[in-house]
Amino acid sequence: MEYAEFLDWLWRLGDEPCEVVDLSEVKVSYRPEHGPPRPPRLAMSLGILHPDKICSDKLWDLAEPLQMAERRRYLDLWQKLCSENAPLRVIDGDTLVSAPISFFDSVLMSCVTDDWRKVARVVGLAMASQMDDWIIQTGDMVLAARINALAENGSLEIRGKSALEMQHNDVRLPRGNLGTDSSPLNART
Repeated sequence: MEYAEFLDWLWRLGDEPCEVVDLSEVKVSYRPEHGPPRPPRLAMSLGILHPDKICSDKLWDLAEPLQMAERRRYLDLWQKLCSENAPLRVIDGDTLVSAPISFFDSVLMSCVTDDWRKVARVVGLAMASQMDDWIIQTGDMVLAARINALAENGSLEIRGKSALEMQHNDVRLPRGNLGTDSSPLNART
């Protein structure tokens, strides 16, 4: 999300000069309150760094003028993404790419079983399976909304009103007509 926001900001900035802080190779370490020290890890995102950490590591000292070739590369990528106008943008390797709304459906389906499972668990498993080096590809509400869509098309069953109420509702693979359950629930019942 931050990367897309940066690209949009740069596009809106026009030809104005700017400096950027590239965190892609910056490692930060935290002193734990309790327990042994943790090894440094990639900063990955300004949004997940505590403001005190930004200050103590003086990350603003890493600011460098954005060179024209790099700026052009960023602007070309943003123009391409905007012209594709896809519902999602995800990281593929080291670049941002357009993706269909169903991009995470197969991951969600792999986290659902024949037995009822809390939607929160399914969403958490899906998010964890997609996490690589602390890059979070999507949010929990997008995944819950996709569970609703999968239930509406009959790929999943939901027990409860909506997957958006993750802690209170359950989901499973469809079983067809069951005699032992209170009632097989397709979509939202």
